[in-house]
Amino acid sequence: MKKRLPPEFAALAGVIVVWLVFALVAGESFRSWSAIAAIVSAAAPLGILAVAVALLMIGGEFDLSIGSIVGFCSMAIMLLVHFGVPLAAALPLSLVLALAIGLLNGALVTRTHLPSFIVTLGTLFMLRGATIAVTRLLTRRTQLGGLASAEGYDVVNQIFGNSIAWCVALALGCAWVLHKTAWGNWIFGAGGHADAARRAGVPVTRVKIGLFMLTAFAAWLVAVLQVVQYTGADALRGQGQEFLAIVAAVIGGTLLTGGYGSAIGALLGALIFGMVQQGIVITGIDADWFQVFLGIMLLSAVLANDYIRRRMAGAS
Repeated sequence: MKKRLPPEFAALAGVIVVWLVFALVAGESFRSWSAIAAIVSAAAPLGILAVAVALLMIGGEFDLSIGSIVGFCSMAIMLLVHFGVPLAAALPLSLVLALAIGLLNGALVTRTHLPSFIVTLGTLFMLRGATIAVTRLLTRRTQLGGLASAEGYDVVNQIFGNSIAWCVALALGCAWVLHKTAWGNWIFGAGGHADAARRAGVPVTRVKIGLFMLTAFAAWLVAVLQVVQYTGADALRGQGQEFLAIVAAVIGGTLLTGGYGSAIGALLGALIFGMVQQGIVITGIDADWFQVFLGIMLLSAVLANDYIRRRMAGAS
């Protein structure tokens, strides 16, 4: 039997290569502790989204609405506070809304058997449009600020002021679930072969709905972290993050076909993005080249994952 490569292998190699390249090109300005802190801080929000997206992809589904949920939850928090709801109540209320969206996505996918790509693409447009339209209707603006003056902000800032800690905690928690619990086996089974998993007693529908609720929770968490950091919200916040999260998950070794992947790998994929973003700034390279890098990394990861898939098929 052929030995399987760990899902994180390519992503870890990518982290080392990218770091060495920018460390040599940019020198001490890239290797300093302040640069490392900036890299990790930039990667943390994407890492939160990528880890949740990776688990959903392992379960055989996609969520293209996760970026619009970030913008929706950000603005929901600000609107609630704007109209007199205490911040301590606005946060759990926005979480309920996010989980309801995840539940709706999961129910629609599992009940209708429509591709999750299409279902969540529809949710993306609906949420993005509703966020912009409602915010403009109620405030005649699409940006709201001043959260720092809200009662309880200091306490919330202490809890949600460190995105890195939340990112690491979520990644470790998801990795533990995947590899140490029955739910982890169910997730791999649901994405690898759903019909066989059902016959084995796996509650596939419940697992997939739970995973959609996880991605919605991750989007809410990123929304809270960014609202606290920037003390405000923009109706367009989170735009395009769904695609970056999927790319980070793929770079981290998650197969597009489901049934194989890694939470830690997705975190490493997000770290690569953070290094490249900061490295381009430090070296003064035209930011347009980031898009070129994105395409190269995606194609490279897809080719690597296809090789892994064929190797897994040969080993079975």
